[in-house]
Amino acid sequence: MGLLSNKNKEVLVGPLSKNNPVIVQMLGICSALAVTSKLEPSIVMAISVTAVVAFANVIISLLRNTIPNRIRIIVQLVVVAALVTIVSEVLKAFAYDVNKQLSVFVGLIITNCILMGRLEAFALGNSPWESFLDGIGNGLGYGIILIIVGFFRELLGSGTLLGFQVIPQAFYDFGYVNNGLMILPPMALIVVAVIIWVHRSRNKDLQEN
Repeated sequence: MGLLSNKNKEVLVGPLSKNNPVIVQMLGICSALAVTSKLEPSIVMAISVTAVVAFANVIISLLRNTIPNRIRIIVQLVVVAALVTIVSEVLKAFAYDVNKQLSVFVGLIITNCILMGRLEAFALGNSPWESFLDGIGNGLGYGIILIIVGFFRELLGSGTLLGFQVIPQAFYDFGYVNNGLMILPPMALIVVAVIIWVHRSRNKDLQEN
């Protein structure tokens, strides 16, 4: 029962790979491209979206039988806006520099397709526990892609990870040069495309005939 049931396991684990919101459903691409020039903002954005999706799912699931159908979108937006405001204030208090790097994209979590999609497709028809697992799964699925993209863009573009020098100075002494293109937005799209290619090559059932 609970977390150990096969249904709940699939709800939690499915979005990590076979039903990933970014590379399978093609949702949340804009923020995945915009905030991944460095690893730190990628991690913070991943945590923020995961928290908002999980708790928004729970709240909407608890209210699902009392929300009139004609105003359900408005209620969802109010719940999400409140959670995003809380996340934004927490970031300003404890991670101000990262919050500045994320800029408007924290606020734009409100309109994230993954978030609104899970509220409509799952939270309105399932229990709070299942909705929480669904939110965690989809948030982590989204976050994994952000972290992978941020990892390679910062490593190859700046030679650092989380601001610490990773590529030894000896490499630079032998002529190694950071690839400045990696920190430009178009390269984020290319990295995501490579991830999609690798993922589809390993999951034949996702390939289109």
